Amino acid sequence: MVVSTLCYLEKDDKYLMLLRNKKEHDVNEGKWIGVGGKCEKGESPEGCVIRETFEETGIKLENLKMRGVLTFSSEGWEDEYIFVFTSDKFSGSITDCNEGELRWIDKDKIMDLNLWDGDRIFLKIMLESDEFFSIKLSYKGDEIVDQQLYTY
Repeated sequence: MVVSTLCYLEKDDKYLMLLRNKKEHDVNEGKWIGVGGKCEKGESPEGCVIRETFEETGIKLENLKMRGVLTFSSEGWEDEYIFVFTSDKFSGSITDCNEGELRWIDKDKIMDLNLWDGDRIFLKIMLESDEFFSIKLSYKGDEIVDQQLYTY
């Protein structure tokens, strides 16, 4: 099971979003997602999201809030646990990202973006409440074939 992270930086009622448009053979190509990536051996989800956010954005996180956990399953891909965080306190300046274009997006415009359908589910929770979520998403291609959602 792969372990990875996503982080949505918050500022001025916006999220920092990443349009994945620079990597070849990218499963996320053309989609808007948060920043983050895979945990390295011995690394905690918190350590991973801090490192990955800095590597992708040049931003140093100063606080974190774990918002939920995704269990992701899709034909042709390894199953994955994805720990989802937000942060509203950070420092540094945004740098060029080798995975895509970074842009601050108004929270009320997030759902207008080209998102994974599963991301729409958990982003709606994050935008509308402080509930912690656990969601299992099973995909076949771009289509969700099974989902189980729990909020706490």
